[in-house]
Amino acid sequence: MIRYIRQSLSLKLSLGILLLAIPIFVISLGILFLKSRDIVHTEALQRADNVLYTTMVRVRGFMQTIETATNVTDWLILENLQPDSLLALSNRIVVLNSHVNGCSITTEPYLFPQYGRYFSAYTIREGDSVVTVREGEYNYFEKVWYKTPRDLGKACWVEPFDDYNEGTLYTTELIASYCKPLYDKDQQLLGVISTDLSLRQLASAISEEQAFPHSYFMLIGKDGRFFLHPDTSKLFKQTIFTNADPRRNADIIALGHEMTAGKKGHMQARIDGNPCLVCYQQVPGTSWSLALVCPDSDILQSYHRLTNFLIPLVVLGLLFILLLCNRVVRHAVIPLHKLVRQSQQIATGNYNQQIPHSQRADEIGRLQNSFVAMQESLNVHLNSIQQANEEAKQRNEELAHASQLVEDATRQKTAFIQNVTHQIRTPLNIIMGFAQVLRDSIKMLPEEEAKNITDVMSHNTGTLSRMVLMLYDSSETGITEALVSNKNEEVSCNEVAREGIEHTYLHFPELHVEFHTELPDTFTIHTSNIYLMRSLREILYNSCKYSDGQHISLSILDGPTTVRFVFEDKGPGIPEDYREQIFEAFTKTDDLSEGLGLGLPLAKRHIEHLGGTLLLDTDYHEGCRFIIELPKK
Repeated sequence: MIRYIRQSLSLKLSLGILLLAIPIFVISLGILFLKSRDIVHTEALQRADNVLYTTMVRVRGFMQTIETATNVTDWLILENLQPDSLLALSNRIVVLNSHVNGCSITTEPYLFPQYGRYFSAYTIREGDSVVTVREGEYNYFEKVWYKTPRDLGKACWVEPFDDYNEGTLYTTELIASYCKPLYDKDQQLLGVISTDLSLRQLASAISEEQAFPHSYFMLIGKDGRFFLHPDTSKLFKQTIFTNADPRRNADIIALGHEMTAGKKGHMQARIDGNPCLVCYQQVPGTSWSLALVCPDSDILQSYHRLTNFLIPLVVLGLLFILLLCNRVVRHAVIPLHKLVRQSQQIATGNYNQQIPHSQRADEIGRLQNSFVAMQESLNVHLNSIQQANEEAKQRNEELAHASQLVEDATRQKTAFIQNVTHQIRTPLNIIMGFAQVLRDSIKMLPEEEAKNITDVMSHNTGTLSRMVLMLYDSSETGITEALVSNKNEEVSCNEVAREGIEHTYLHFPELHVEFHTELPDTFTIHTSNIYLMRSLREILYNSCKYSDGQHISLSILDGPTTVRFVFEDKGPGIPEDYREQIFEAFTKTDDLSEGLGLGLPLAKRHIEHLGGTLLLDTDYHEGCRFIIELPKK
């Protein structure tokens, strides 16, 4: 048996694996221990959710009391719309509802002429007594509890506030109000009824139940401001995002966004340096969000005590098992040491170091012979590997070139988007500005000035329309439409030229374009009217825009088989460096100039699609001369 064990490597390794199986038990124990952590977290989450749900029900009970007291009183107010009745009804709401801290019924200006512009019936609870007064005059129309429901046109909760007004009845409580607009049968606003809930009373209701010894609630508004927090220095002064570093406090920022977005859920977050489980939910009917913060130190208190006992025990056991397994394996692999040394020679690049064949029949011998075969195969494949490396290097260079092309395309796309944004935003801002002027001052503007404004708006609208059409033509959809358009229309060359000139006057009414033709008005060619028209317009537009504005002409010349449209202007012309690029999309001679760099490229594409050519006459030096040549048939 001993001899058999010495000759069988598999049996030796089996004995070692048998000893190594012991750590599997330890690993299983560790997995079970980690699983228990998940179970503890799950139970803590369920407990926190239950506490949050119970608290939310309690909070909604308080709030529904306020809402019900307000909603059942508004019809009485409308039926008894008298100053004394409003004072009595305001008092009635506070007296009959212990959760109500105060109630005000305010009216629209001059609803009661005898009291002037303002009338507000206000009742407040001061300790055990209830005080009702007609408030002194102050501009309550801009107060959040009056302006918000008036603008929304419906009842709503407004965020807690300190509504101090000098000369009026005032409560020292921070309050949250449920406000409802009052309308008569003709849906005319009469005023607003606002019923107050003390934030201190609401905090007391929220804090009645705790999930863990050191857990606490926090209540924030739609902008993240703290309305309820154990640290009273943060209330109304700080938000959940205050002092939150985007790198170190990404979890706090994410929690703040989830809560201000009105979502419900839970997440792990490090609050004040301590990892915590936070369960949050929006308070129904409001923009507030209530969160229960449970420190992990409370949740995992018993788990940590077990960890302190189990970890040393597991470490000692692992050390013992590791020592035992090491001795067994070292003894089993002694015959492999020679083979390892020979293999190391090959690993250092000494491929001429041949591993000898072995006559042994056990696993060691078969392993050595396998290394010999591997070495022979390695020598065979080295050349193919080197060749593959050369091919990979070539592909990498190609990929680098392709990557550079992608980067260039990305930069061009970014520049184009910025250019489109700038070019569209400028006329759009002008249109919006003048539209606001017309809206606010249309009756006071002189007729001539109003006409000038509408002309400017019309001009900028045309500019926007032109840019959108050019973008559409440059897209895949525009290409498809061009390919399927009718190119066999009978088009009068003189008529389409005159229409192009007239369209140019819409953008440049002060300029004059000279027109000469060798063709009669009855002469027509078979082509696409719309795409020929667009091409003529774009070239005329550029001539008027970049020339001296005085010497612009369009001539139609008759040839044996073609018709030539010649555009001439005098001015700075096109620099020689840009002459080969002007027909490339999104290319401009001046990045600060108006336009998208699409006019000439689109004109060239349209003309070529119609079977013609568009050329820049480089022999003309007084400005620019473009020539369109189209077949007669």
